[in-house]
Amino acid sequence: MKYILALDLGTTSSRAVLVNHNGNIKGIAHKELRSFFPSPGWVEQDPKEIWNTGMQAILDVLAETNVKPEQIAAIGISNQRETTIVWEKKSGKPIYPAIVWQDRRTASYCQELKNQGLEGVFHKKTGLLLDPYFSGTKLRWILQHVPGSFERARRGELAFGTVNTWLTWKLTEGACYLTDMTNASRTLLFNLHTKNWDQELLDLLQIPKEILPEIRSSSEIYGQAKILESSLPIAGMAGDQQAALIGQSCLQPGMTKNTYGTGCFLLMNTGKKAIFSSKNLLTTVAVSLPGHIEYGLEGSVFIGGAAIQWLQTQLKLANSLEEIEKLAGSVADSGGVYFVPAFAGLGAPYWNPYARGMILGISRGTSAAHIARAALEGIAYQVIDLIKSMEADTQVPLQELRVDGGAAVNHLLMQCQADLLGVPVIRPKNLELSAMGAAYLAGLPVGFWESPSHLKTHWSADKKFEPATNPEKAIKSYQKWQKAVEIAQSWEEKGL
Repeated sequence: MKYILALDLGTTSSRAVLVNHNGNIKGIAHKELRSFFPSPGWVEQDPKEIWNTGMQAILDVLAETNVKPEQIAAIGISNQRETTIVWEKKSGKPIYPAIVWQDRRTASYCQELKNQGLEGVFHKKTGLLLDPYFSGTKLRWILQHVPGSFERARRGELAFGTVNTWLTWKLTEGACYLTDMTNASRTLLFNLHTKNWDQELLDLLQIPKEILPEIRSSSEIYGQAKILESSLPIAGMAGDQQAALIGQSCLQPGMTKNTYGTGCFLLMNTGKKAIFSSKNLLTTVAVSLPGHIEYGLEGSVFIGGAAIQWLQTQLKLANSLEEIEKLAGSVADSGGVYFVPAFAGLGAPYWNPYARGMILGISRGTSAAHIARAALEGIAYQVIDLIKSMEADTQVPLQELRVDGGAAVNHLLMQCQADLLGVPVIRPKNLELSAMGAAYLAGLPVGFWESPSHLKTHWSADKKFEPATNPEKAIKSYQKWQKAVEIAQSWEEKGL
């Protein structure tokens, strides 16, 4: 039997998933991935560890399932986006740690560009906003701070890539230096109109074009990976959120998914039309097949499931996601407590890198259970912020929300989301949607699956969460949430 091997390289772990022709998972292996926080607002990872954990996950899943390399029809890659890596082409040695998408170190530089009136230039060409979230200013920072790197980049001695580019380069032993359109569209350097790197934007950010990889579609044979002395075709790659959109079978305009991972990422398929937001959402390439591109409208929340992890690791309120859910479910509501998890600033629709996390409304009767429930509700409120902005941009009311990601297993969070949204929240049976999307993309060019439409039959619902609260109550609680966010944003402004 043949399989597709999907490599899902997330922020907290690297996962290898084997998928059969029916869209069922044969096996999964994962390795934890560490992050480092050398300064406030800085988030880094070791590129070598990203590579090693990914490779070890591949070897583990093959060993655990007794699947031989010759049974792998193709490899697909899904990756944490925007995370920036620069390495030497000759030696393969990174010149600096990977700067993770959550990193805020370029906030002041982004503000300088805004002050120069340049945000409109970037938005019109890239569909993005000037925020340290994206790869462009991270790349510039490395070239400005690693001695000699700018000149080396101009001489073509250095390579830049997000995690997909780094892994492809490593897997092919340097033979493939490329990225796909979904990842390129998250760099601040890719022009959505020309479908290529934009020289004006490169000049503004002082980035030599010689350092950039080739741009390809998300579903084609790129090269051969060397695994256990076998050569296996790498045939698909996409940023994790676009991969999850495909895995959720959101292949029609208007279909929307939300991934509850480290952050929360709401993505709507807008079809062949790129909708440029007036509500601070992002326009991005959603699906890139040879000769066929579909766009998406996206809202990004920086801290989603990471808030639950914070309750576990920092506050020691529980030892697992299940315990947090049980604790939060032991009270009927949050007791008037609001939790704004702006640990890394606020993403869409606020884009405020200076906002800070806050717990508000604490009284003498506030318990750990109230704080846990407020944290879960804080995740759901952030998603409401995104959906309201998306509905205003598209003039299309949401009919249902398909969900995935690690925190989507939390029944209480999903019910809170449905209650606040007022529409059904649907959780599929298979929650490995980023991996599934990468597998689908890889399977198409090698004939493992016939067409994208064929993949719809692989998706099925596990549970449907229907709204079960008074709409007026939901409106009032959301209004209080908006006040809480306003206070979180005023922290730096008022010098408190």
